Amino acid sequence: MDAIVWDMDGTLVDSEPIWSIATFELAEHLGAPLTAEKRQETIGGSFSNTFRVCATNASVTPTRELEQTWYAWMVDRMGQLFAEHLHVDDGIVRLLDSIHRAGIPMAVATNTPRVLAQPALDALGEELFATTICGDEVAHGKPAPDMYLEAVTRLGATAADTLVFEDSTTGMAAAVAAGCTVIGLPADEHTTVADGVTTIGQLTGTPPQGNAVLAASSLDEITDWFTRLRGARG
Repeated sequence: MDAIVWDMDGTLVDSEPIWSIATFELAEHLGAPLTAEKRQETIGGSFSNTFRVCATNASVTPTRELEQTWYAWMVDRMGQLFAEHLHVDDGIVRLLDSIHRAGIPMAVATNTPRVLAQPALDALGEELFATTICGDEVAHGKPAPDMYLEAVTRLGATAADTLVFEDSTTGMAAAVAAGCTVIGLPADEHTTVADGVTTIGQLTGTPPQGNAVLAASSLDEITDWFTRLRGARG
């Protein structure tokens, strides 16, 4: 295992419920509530994708000008919600620290723009990561592979020997397209697992529990998972 690349929202921090609040509010402001199924279409995607889904749902033409206006609103609203509700599991921090002390380089690759991602990165301990890449820092966000290809390059690793943890269908697809070894952390049975991904539940024999299983894991367990997956890939 050359390196580990982590998604952030829903993987290292349980922030998807916070994003849900803001996304449902955005949809209401645009004129029509989102269904749970429509909300699924926004998970793991860029703000542009979220805005397009919400605007189209409300029969509003998603122009660039409107997107910029509502992006400013989202930045402000998410800042408020993160300040009130963001929580980082102590188990996740301990796991990251143990990997860092073992000398395994790590990166974060998140579709979240830097201005919104920074509070969570600070809470996790950004110094633990060799690099962090945010959605507004690459030409194409997930599900394009750009972010993971850039992370592998910055870490000086090879894609197949880089382990990725992802919770969303979009993110899993991006990591697979980059050629990485991918472990999925679907929040529940309704999350579509991308082809080429093994879930943490399959590796541990536990039901889907998002990042809860990860928070209780150790570096030795992660190394074992990677070895099993790479052996299966040949």
